[in-house]
Amino acid sequence: MTTDSIKPPVWYWVATGLALLWNIAGVANYLTQAFATPEMIATMPEYQQEYMANTPAWVTGAFALAVWGGTIGCLLLLLRKRLSQTVLTISLVGIVAQVSYNLFFANISDFGPGGVFLPITIVVIGAALLYLSKKAKSSGWIR
Repeated sequence: MTTDSIKPPVWYWVATGLALLWNIAGVANYLTQAFATPEMIATMPEYQQEYMANTPAWVTGAFALAVWGGTIGCLLLLLRKRLSQTVLTISLVGIVAQVSYNLFFANISDFGPGGVFLPITIVVIGAALLYLSKKAKSSGWIR
């Protein structure tokens, strides 16, 4: 008797690979923000300096959960592991927490239209990845 799961379609690999690249970019953004030196911050526009100075630690923590969880979740999807669903759920919680702060409590009007568009896009992608992990589980693509 075989215990192999059903092989996912090609689009699954493409979507998961692109999502991994997206999340790696998020990790790079997080590391840049979390480890920015005073000299690096001084080169930023004033509104970005103000944002970084006033961002609570819990938002930075939520950012870490979001991007590291998304990256690990995508790796787990590529490895076809069921744990991806739990990790991507944690990532989505981090995304919602961070985006909620950015949209409702931070002064992001200086960031232009991208200040609203990008956070909403991030929520949509995070939710789509969680949906993909549920679809992969129900379809037998992950074990």
